[in-house]
Amino acid sequence: MTSSSACPPVNQPVLLGLRDAAIGGHETCSFDTNKIGGLPECSPQLTMLYPVCGVCSYPLIHLVQIYCPLEGSPFHRVFNVFACGRVGCRGNTERWKILRSQHLDTQVGKKQECSDQQREITSAKDWCEEADDWGLNEEAEAQGDMSQHLLTTSASKVSTSTAEAECTDNFHNLSLSEPGQGLVLPLSYIVLPSHHISVMDEEDYTGCIDVHHAQKLLKEYQQREGVDVEQLLSESFSAKGEQEKYEKSEMKTRDLLFHQFKKRISVCQEQILRYSWKGQPLFITSPPSTFPDVVPRCCVCGSDRDFEFQLMPALISILTHLDNSLSLEFGTVLVYTCEKSCWPSGQSSPLEEFPFIQEDPDERYFR
Repeated sequence: MTSSSACPPVNQPVLLGLRDAAIGGHETCSFDTNKIGGLPECSPQLTMLYPVCGVCSYPLIHLVQIYCPLEGSPFHRVFNVFACGRVGCRGNTERWKILRSQHLDTQVGKKQECSDQQREITSAKDWCEEADDWGLNEEAEAQGDMSQHLLTTSASKVSTSTAEAECTDNFHNLSLSEPGQGLVLPLSYIVLPSHHISVMDEEDYTGCIDVHHAQKLLKEYQQREGVDVEQLLSESFSAKGEQEKYEKSEMKTRDLLFHQFKKRISVCQEQILRYSWKGQPLFITSPPSTFPDVVPRCCVCGSDRDFEFQLMPALISILTHLDNSLSLEFGTVLVYTCEKSCWPSGQSSPLEEFPFIQEDPDERYFR
């Protein structure tokens, strides 16, 4: 499982999702569209049963759709994020559903059949080793405007001793198809007005993050409070640590983690999601001491789950503006997915992944 660092390194590749142009009533979208709201666009070979809340059994609301194929994989890959907007279910993890859909890219399949040097792709790590820039060469030449940019990931060449995959954004024109194909809807449900999501590399967007200033603030904090942040974090994540020690550590690190969170997103407070496959999450508060055991293994293949993306506070303001009757509050929603992105042969419906919700310790900051 991915290490649970409280603040990711500055050079960790991270993609930011930002709200873009509204999707008009006559504009059609497909499974490879990144968007807020609307109906989920099911992969053409799958059937998606529209999910309901695990608490109140009401149909959930589709919040976000993310298209993110993995480098070197023959699969299209889509995430649909759902949540319950009812007051009574507020704060309950069962009000969230993260569905992962995959289907074979026929063009990639044809290329593989013609290749004299085929190799079997067995794990998510294999997708990133010695891989070409899948989809970059031809499609990058046909860039549309920003409202039609897509989110994809691409891993650079790494040695066998390197476990972390780097990701980059890939923009190309939309491929249009009938919306809601393969989607089984309930009798009544809420559909939010839809907007495209554009993608920016965090480093490109911010230009140059002042690393030295951040390190100076951290050093001053440690000297002023007389604490060792690394030691406190280590104690926080130790499952064998005494509860009293953890509580003291949590109290001392709470303000610092929130400060780090705010500083990291301050250069782009309109970001609605952060994407970094197998990267490091940006915690808003100290996770529980038992966090290594909180994220369950994949229920299909039994593999560990790695961090892939997280929803950010700015998304709440957008969603409530689209529908002011929604009761939806969170600090950040961290999404952990199967490290192998497994997809059983003959799978005909989306697979569920794991959300870890952190409450906002200071909701007023984001209002």
